[in-house]
Amino acid sequence: MIFSGQVLKMMTQNAQPIQYYLNLSHDLINMNQLIGKEMKINHIGFECVNCSNDEKIYRMGFCKKCFFESPYASETIIRPELSTAHLGVGDRDLEVEQAIQLAPHIVYLAYTGDVKVGVTRATQIPTRWIDQGATFALPIAKTDNRYEAGMIEVAMKEHLADKTNWRKMLEDDFEDDLDLADFREKVKDYFPDQFKNFYSRENEMVRLDYPYEAPEKITSVSLDKIPNFKGVLRGIKGQYLSFEGGDFINVRAHEGYMIELDINN
Repeated sequence: MIFSGQVLKMMTQNAQPIQYYLNLSHDLINMNQLIGKEMKINHIGFECVNCSNDEKIYRMGFCKKCFFESPYASETIIRPELSTAHLGVGDRDLEVEQAIQLAPHIVYLAYTGDVKVGVTRATQIPTRWIDQGATFALPIAKTDNRYEAGMIEVAMKEHLADKTNWRKMLEDDFEDDLDLADFREKVKDYFPDQFKNFYSRENEMVRLDYPYEAPEKITSVSLDKIPNFKGVLRGIKGQYLSFEGGDFINVRAHEGYMIELDINN
């Protein structure tokens, strides 16, 4: 069975375990059903997620030109504290930025090998946690816009990590009695005074279940270096496909790549 198309991040459904769908030019392939099967992945070109040109992907699925021009690749995507849409000030496209930034946002704690702090739009819960490979997650604040959430995160970053260590996340080593509520109580004092009103202890910790068991070794595979990859799918966590022998492909890192997927039945 052969599929081909542009890679976009996997779609997910929060079930027991989480269901994953590989998005190839908007054709969805249930990857859970392919666990235990051998597949070949051939890199055959590029297609920028913004302009659709066959240009080498620079970052986040964008070609270099679009990465530095598209509002969907604005620095506020990575650094929400730089958001200015609430002031009526645009960076690249105010209308687009208002749609993204002037919406309720969640500040959360997540366990992804270590406890980290993060920010996402309220509509992206629990998708954001699944994409990061979080085993546990807990909202600690709900803000009116992206800037407010970003300023809380900046204060939290002085005490907690804000990036996922992908290797630790895939090692899947955690204590069953981990309770993020304890961390929530500790970080309350770190909230900036003008944003303390957003703090919340109303939510319960969420545990996420992945179709995944950690291998003995972990090796990252890039289609830039290995354009013709073959392996037996063993599991999925975050946006990573886990293959027999400890090889991993980060689907999110390959957005905008054109591939041919050959599944051996």
